[in-house]
Amino acid sequence: VIKMSTTSGANNPFKDEALIENSQHFEERAERNRQKALLLKKSKIVSHPYIRSEDGDSTKSASFKVQGQRVIDSGGGFLIEESDELEEEMLKITSDPAPILIDFPYCDECKKEFKDSYLLQTFNMSVCDNCRDPKGKHSLITKTEAKQEYLLKDCDLDKREPPLKCITKKNPHNANWGEMKLYLHLQVEQRALEVWGSEEKLLKEKELRDIKKEETKIKRFNKKIKQLRMQVRSSLYDKTSKASHTHEFGEDTYNEHNDTYTHICITCGYAETYEK
Repeated sequence: VIKMSTTSGANNPFKDEALIENSQHFEERAERNRQKALLLKKSKIVSHPYIRSEDGDSTKSASFKVQGQRVIDSGGGFLIEESDELEEEMLKITSDPAPILIDFPYCDECKKEFKDSYLLQTFNMSVCDNCRDPKGKHSLITKTEAKQEYLLKDCDLDKREPPLKCITKKNPHNANWGEMKLYLHLQVEQRALEVWGSEEKLLKEKELRDIKKEETKIKRFNKKIKQLRMQVRSSLYDKTSKASHTHEFGEDTYNEHNDTYTHICITCGYAETYEK
């Protein structure tokens, strides 16, 4: 790089002394101008508003020869030599990356753009905080209630893709119990439709299960009644009042009315009723 001379005439000793004292200042200024010249060299465009070539293009007149070496007037006080090394140095100059444009989500309720919300962060639902209805549409449901009301299994909630998001809280009934999981009621309903296919099929399955539960309760009740009857019948006969001997029972007789069997001892006539 060749610095352009701006002085002419006889040497002045006072000016030379001032330049020596302020050499550091001039070096810093020259370095700034050199950096500017490098940037101008990269763009290949140098503005010279007062110098025009014959065809009126100012960029072509910025390049000329000095002592056989082709140079470019940087416009900042330097003549830049055209060389491959300078081209390589300019390629190393990097610019700041362009800013990343973020597409903000739109609320499913009000259709307005928003930056962030509780439902978006917690349950990945695109609803802003202004439209959130925590006691209605966006209420929460425990895992136990979700399984009972919608006939879902643990795998339907936690393993089926995509797994439903939830939050954990301490059990309000007993702090010593395990933490309970809370799901978004709306997402649980959607998952139930995926599992059962339709709301009608879900209701039909709930009815069938309710019928089976009632039948099981009735069977348990009848079994307890039979046990009480057998206890009463056995208490009416005192085994100690009879002479001790080995009973020889005849054939079993089935009592269809109470679903029991009876056999009678051939020797003493003792009748024993039992269930099979």
